[in-house]
Amino acid sequence: MATPKQRAAAAAVLATIIAVPAEGIRQIAYYDPPGILTVCYGHTGADVVAKRLYSMDECRALLTADMQKAVATVERCVPGLPVPVLAAFADAVFNLGPTLVCSRASSTAARMLYAGDLVGACNQLPRWDKARVLGAMVALPGLTKRRAAERSLCLTGTT
Repeated sequence: MATPKQRAAAAAVLATIIAVPAEGIRQIAYYDPPGILTVCYGHTGADVVAKRLYSMDECRALLTADMQKAVATVERCVPGLPVPVLAAFADAVFNLGPTLVCSRASSTAARMLYAGDLVGACNQLPRWDKARVLGAMVALPGLTKRRAAERSLCLTGTT
């Protein structure tokens, strides 16, 4: 049986496999479609410096830290999920923030995870493919593809 640290590491690796091609790599900070300053493999936050060139080592370190934080967030809000489910929701949390898994008031997926309905929760992932662009919520093709990959991984943990 895997230790909690081993489970978290395995989930972070699986989530990273989805995140890297979905995010791509941009070493100079840019504004993503919703207008958020972003760098490397989708890193956001107050520490991102516009127009700064980040090294590949910095980008890898940011991704590792971001994914570990996302896994820890999912584990804190819904402990004990199977590794593929944990990984799928960790990538979604990395991309979208914790509401998806932590806010039972506003997320059907969070309510389903809390109730133990893992298949239902996995099937909620495709609903989270929209972003606010110029004030309107629109489905973004990259998010649609990413949510499908997360859903597919997630469902492997429900059998």
